[in-house]
Amino acid sequence: MRRTLLTAALAAVLVAGTGIPVSAAAPGAAPPGWSIEDGTLTWRSESVIPIGDAMVEFWAGDRLLGRPAPDAGQRTLRLDVGAGPLPDDLTVKVGGRPLGARTATRAPATITEIAPLPANEVDPGVRGPFTTVRGSYELPAVTLPGMPAPVEMLAEVVAPRNAPGARPLALFLHGRHLWCYAPGGGTDYALDWPCAPGSVPVPSHLGYLQAQELLASQGYVTVSIAANGINAQDDPLDEAGADARSALVRRHLEVWANRASAPPIVRSVPAADLSKVLLVGHSRGGEGVSRAATDSLTPGARPRWTIRGLLLIGPTIFGQNPAPDVPSVTILPGCDGDVSDLQGQMFADATRGVSKGRALHSVLYAVGANHNYFNTEWTPGQAVAPANDDWFLPEDAVCGTDAPTRLTAAAQQTMGATYIAAAARLFVAGDDRVRPLLDGTGRRAPSAGPARVLSHAVGGNRTTALLPAAGYRTGGGARLCDQVSRDERAACLPFATYGSPHFAVYRWLFDEPGRHAIRYDWTTAGTPMTVSPPAAARLGSSSHLALRLAVPENTPASTFGVSVTDTGGRTTALGDVTLTGLPAGEFGTPVWAQEVRVPRKGVRDVATLTLTPRAAVGTAWLIDAWGWSPGTPDPRTSALPRVDVAGRVVIEGGPGDEQTYQIPVAVTGAADGRIRLSVVQPNGASSVSWTATVRPGQTTIDVPVTVRGDDVWNHDQEIIEVLAKAETGVVVGDYVGTVDVRNDDPAGTVTAGPATGTVTEGGTLTWRLTLSAPSESDYAQTLYAAFPPAGGPELSTADVDPRWLLDTFGVPAEPARPLHEVVYWWPYIPAGSLTAEFAIPTIREDLAEPAETVELRSITDERPPLTGVVTD
Repeated sequence: MRRTLLTAALAAVLVAGTGIPVSAAAPGAAPPGWSIEDGTLTWRSESVIPIGDAMVEFWAGDRLLGRPAPDAGQRTLRLDVGAGPLPDDLTVKVGGRPLGARTATRAPATITEIAPLPANEVDPGVRGPFTTVRGSYELPAVTLPGMPAPVEMLAEVVAPRNAPGARPLALFLHGRHLWCYAPGGGTDYALDWPCAPGSVPVPSHLGYLQAQELLASQGYVTVSIAANGINAQDDPLDEAGADARSALVRRHLEVWANRASAPPIVRSVPAADLSKVLLVGHSRGGEGVSRAATDSLTPGARPRWTIRGLLLIGPTIFGQNPAPDVPSVTILPGCDGDVSDLQGQMFADATRGVSKGRALHSVLYAVGANHNYFNTEWTPGQAVAPANDDWFLPEDAVCGTDAPTRLTAAAQQTMGATYIAAAARLFVAGDDRVRPLLDGTGRRAPSAGPARVLSHAVGGNRTTALLPAAGYRTGGGARLCDQVSRDERAACLPFATYGSPHFAVYRWLFDEPGRHAIRYDWTTAGTPMTVSPPAAARLGSSSHLALRLAVPENTPASTFGVSVTDTGGRTTALGDVTLTGLPAGEFGTPVWAQEVRVPRKGVRDVATLTLTPRAAVGTAWLIDAWGWSPGTPDPRTSALPRVDVAGRVVIEGGPGDEQTYQIPVAVTGAADGRIRLSVVQPNGASSVSWTATVRPGQTTIDVPVTVRGDDVWNHDQEIIEVLAKAETGVVVGDYVGTVDVRNDDPAGTVTAGPATGTVTEGGTLTWRLTLSAPSESDYAQTLYAAFPPAGGPELSTADVDPRWLLDTFGVPAEPARPLHEVVYWWPYIPAGSLTAEFAIPTIREDLAEPAETVELRSITDERPPLTGVVTD
C-alpha cells in the first residue's frame, strides 16, 4: 500500500515506527506541513482553511509555483508541479500575504494617528422618513456559465412602505464564503452543492440587512441575492466565476423588470425604477456586479435597466477590467485578511485613459476594518453558520483584536451602511453634497461614528495633469518607476514586499509594461524634485491641482511645497501640502496614496511639477495629478466596444514539432481603440506584452502562441495564459484565455540499488537512484527512511562520521541512537540528469563487533528496500 509523505514531523515515518525529528531536515527536505507524491505538492494546515475570495497560491521564494486546489475537508491544498526539488522557502499566500502567519514580521513602530476629518454638510447615514417592509422570494434554480449544477434564485427584499411612485433599486451580491453548514452551533460544514443531507445553505445574502434597512427608509427598494451555488463551483474557473455572478445579477434584474409575473413580495412593494439601479458587491461579489455593469453595456445587449453606480466592498478584480463609464466607490478595508493585496484599487486606477473620464471612481481606505465584518453572516456572534475574523495577527497593534484602531463589528457595519447610502445619494439621487465624503475632499460622515475613512478619486470633474508614462523626465530625487517589475532597480517597490494596491499584479504577469509612477527619495530638506511630461498638460478651468501622493506607513506628518512651471518658463508656488503615513502595526500596511490639493492660482498648463520636501529625509510616490473642480458631471455612460479572449487545449507534440496557435480575441461593437495583450508562460516564468490597435469593422484579433514539442516526460499539463487589458476606447469582458498544453510523452522508470552495499569500518556506503530516461522536470518524488533492519544489529549514530551527521541531519552522534531514528534520503535528480546518490560515511573503531546493517525503505512508493552492511 502506498503511503503519502507528510513532512509535518515526517508523520508517515513516525507512524511506521521510526523516530526522525522534524529538525533533522536533510538538504532538499520540505518544511513542516508540506509533502509531495507523484508530482503533487501538498500543504496541510493545522486548522480549517477559511473559504474566502482571494486567490490561494504556492510560492517558492519570489517564484510562483501555481494555484492549488483544496480538498473536501478544507485543510489540505494540492498542486500538480511535476517532479522537482522543494526549496526551503515554500509559502502559501492568500491575496499577497502568507497564509497562517501568526507572528509579527518585524518590531513595532511608532504608530501614526489619523486625525478626525471635518464633518460633511449632509450625512447619508441618517435614517429616512419611510417605514420598511421585508420579504423574500425563491424561484427555480438556473443554469449559469461555467456552473455544472444549477444555482439558486433566492433573494431578500427590504423596501419602503407606501412610498409614492417607482423607486430606485439597490441590488446586493455577497462574495465567496462557506456555502453549506450543519446547524446546531458546531463548526461542521459541507462542501457539496446542492448541500448534502444534514446541511443547509449559509444565508450570506442576509448579511446586509442594516444597509438595506437604511436605504429602504430613504426610499430605495433593495434586494440581496444568494450566490452559494456559484461559490461552490467557481474554484476551477479561470475568471473565478465573474461571468456567472454577472449572469445571476442580470437574472434577478429581469425578475424586477417583469413585475407582472414576479413573486408576491416584488409585486407588493413599490415598483422599482430600473432606470436608477445601484449595484453593491462584496469581495468576489464586487467583481461580479462590475462585470454585470459591463455586460449590460455590451453593444447589442439592450437591457431594461440602467446601472447608475457601483459600491464595492473589499472587492476582487482579478481581470483588472473595470467598467470605466459606470461611477463607482470602492471600500478598501485596512485590516483585510482575505483580499489582503487590496486589488480593488484597480476599479479606479485601471479606468484612467480608457474612456471619457467623466465617471467618478472613488476609493475609500477604512482604517481598522477587516474583510468579513461588513456581512453579519460572516461575523462571529452574529452569524448562524461558522464564521471568523479574517485578520490573521491577533496581537497586531493596528489590526489586532484589541487594538484601539480596530473597528468593532457593529461600528464596521454602520460605517459600511453609511457609505453605501452615500454612493446611492450621489450616483442615483444626484445629490452632490455627499461628494466630499468620496472624492478626496476630506470630510467624514458623523453616522460612521469612530471610523477613520480616507478617500481619493479619479474621473468626475477632473482633467489629466500628470499620468506617469514612458517619456516623462525627472530631476532631483525623482525617478520614473515600474509599478509591476521583478527588477528592483526599476520597480517602485521591491517585488517580494507587501507592496501597494496601486501596484497590484495582474494574474501572473510579474513584469507588466506600461504601468508607472514617480518615486521620490531624498536625504536633504529643501531638495527640489521635478517631473516633466513629454507635452505640457492643460488645466483648463480647474480650480485646484490635485495630487495622489503616498508616503510610507507610520510616517509623521510630512509637508511638501508644490510649484508648477508653465510652457513660458514661469514658476508659480501653489502652496504646501501635508500628509501622514497610514498607521501600521507589526505586519505592515500597503502604500496607498492620499489626495492633496493646492489652488491653481491662474496657472494654465503644467510643463514641470516640482515637489520640495520640508523633512530631512524620506520617500514618497506620486501616482498621478489632476486639475480638479467641485461638482459631479453626468458620466454619459455609453456602450464601448468590447473584447473577449478565448482559449483552447493542445497536445505538446514530439521533437522538432513547433506549432503556433492563433488564440482569438473577439471584438464586439464598432471599435476604435487600443488594448494591451500579453502571453504569460506557466506560473509567470516569463511573458511578452504588446499593444494592439482595434480598428472599426474589426471582429477578431489573433494572438500567436507557440508550443514546442519534445520526447521528454513532464507533468501532465502546462497552462499558457493570454491576457487582455483595455488601454483606451474599449472595455474587456473575458480577460483571460488559457492554452492548455497536454504532455504526450511516457514517464521513464526508476530503479534503485547499492553502489557500494558492503564496506568495512571507515568505508562509505553508497546507493544510487536512476531514471531510465531524462525528464523535463527535476525529479524528487521518492523518499527513503531508515527502518529497523529485518535481522541483525543496526548501525547507530556512533558508527558514522559525526560531522556528516550534524551537517546533514542536525543531530550529534552522542548519545548514540539507532539510525532509523535519524536517517532519511530524499533523492533529487536535476532535469536532464539520470542519477542521484546517497552516501553514509562510517568511522573505524577499535572494538570487535559483528556486522551491522542499515535498511532504507521507500515511504512514497512500493519498491525493494536498500540495505547496507558494515563489517570489522
